[in-house]
Amino acid sequence: MKKANYNQRLLIIAIVFVLANLLSFRYFFRWDVTQDKEYTLSNSTTDLLKSLEEPVTVKAYFSDNMPPDISKVKRDFKDLLIEYSRRSKGKVVYSFINPNESTEKETEAMQNGIQPVVINVRDKDQMKQQKAYLGAQIQLGDKKESIPFMQPGSPMEFALSSAIKKLSVKDKPVVALLKGHGEAELKDLQQASAGLLVLNNVEEYEMNDSLPIPDRYSTLAIIDAKDSFPSTHLAQLDAFLAQGKNIFISYSRQTADLQTSMANSKTTGLEEWLKQKNIIIEDQLVIDAQCGSVQVRQQQGFFSFINNISFPYFPIVSKFGEHPAVKGLEQVILQFASPITYHGDSSVIFTPLLLSSDKAGTQPAPVFFNVQKQWNNADFPQSKIVMGAAFTGKLSGNTPSRMIVISNGGFGVNGSGERASQLPPDNVNLLVNSLEWLTDNTGLMELRTKGITSRPLDQLEDGQRSFYKYANFLLPIAAIIVFGFGRMQWRKKQRNRRMDEEWS
Repeated sequence: MKKANYNQRLLIIAIVFVLANLLSFRYFFRWDVTQDKEYTLSNSTTDLLKSLEEPVTVKAYFSDNMPPDISKVKRDFKDLLIEYSRRSKGKVVYSFINPNESTEKETEAMQNGIQPVVINVRDKDQMKQQKAYLGAQIQLGDKKESIPFMQPGSPMEFALSSAIKKLSVKDKPVVALLKGHGEAELKDLQQASAGLLVLNNVEEYEMNDSLPIPDRYSTLAIIDAKDSFPSTHLAQLDAFLAQGKNIFISYSRQTADLQTSMANSKTTGLEEWLKQKNIIIEDQLVIDAQCGSVQVRQQQGFFSFINNISFPYFPIVSKFGEHPAVKGLEQVILQFASPITYHGDSSVIFTPLLLSSDKAGTQPAPVFFNVQKQWNNADFPQSKIVMGAAFTGKLSGNTPSRMIVISNGGFGVNGSGERASQLPPDNVNLLVNSLEWLTDNTGLMELRTKGITSRPLDQLEDGQRSFYKYANFLLPIAAIIVFGFGRMQWRKKQRNRRMDEEWS
């Protein structure tokens, strides 16, 4: 190649490189290949940022010189803020502050609601504990909202967008938690209430025989009712639906007790009220091979120990219908759920939400539990049993309304006091998403479940499991033998060619 041509090509490459760098400063492009589009802003976030009327200031309090997994949280949050600022055309302004630099900055972080966590850091082959800050304060006008701690792996976009939405929304719909029939109260919904209060006002409401349900309520939630409903209260529910309002019901058809190992039918009037709308919660319990477990104390000689035993009456739901309320959910755990069927006409749209696995069955009440029972495939002859459903249409009167029914009353209830328990994340997401769909607040639903949290292994038959086991063992050996035999034949052919008189 001539030297002149070489120099020309070198110059062209240099010019292209410089232009590409200049364009990269002006135009930002990122190709997101993650399965859940972790680095792509959702339509709801984009719409939120475009609708901002005032600037939003984000003070990010993140410690420096942290271990790689902690440092990644800071990098991802900074990338997210860059994207927010770009999409909002500069209305989102941010700054990063290292609280570990000085006492004043640390005090400022804690006053703004950012709580430190203690992490282990390796320094010169020694482990030491250090305070780390991973939070942010968001301010819009004179209103402030804090993200106390950004959990590694948590959906950052949801945390940031919900904080901005909470500050910017003006008229929140009001969700009423019905009480007076043994329902769960707001204090029993610790995890769910935190998500609900972002876009809704939540009030407890007790029915009055002589007064209708207040018009300011857009949605009524009946969660884990245990006592009877008078006919006047059921009539009020009908009148509420007739106005085009919406109702959420999570209701257990049986009363189950692990101490007595028994489940009995329960009657409150809700099941008959639903039956009048052709919605049937069957007086049966669903059993599922894909299930949770119970802890059983067992004795062996002089020793006693706790053993986890699979309990088919606790279905693990991983099959969901096509509906906004369950979009992105991966695993919901129910306890003592019942089948739900619909026998009405097309004036009401019936959408299954929660379905059993392909190995499921039902048992009619009353049911006696035997935790030591050895279950087999014959016990699970059914598949895709519906345990939760959405109904849209003329449920009462001539005005369309919405209703969601889940056949497990306490799936989203933490309880209170010493009996409070931590719920699986998707149980909480299901409750919050359902109520937000009913109130038409669907903006942040897709963000709440953004991210892959559970990837259970497929259940294999014994024959398939044996096949894969021996294939994994024998195939590499067979491949080596085939390769060795092929190489031996090739080398033999090479030797024969060299022995040929014409070979040179």
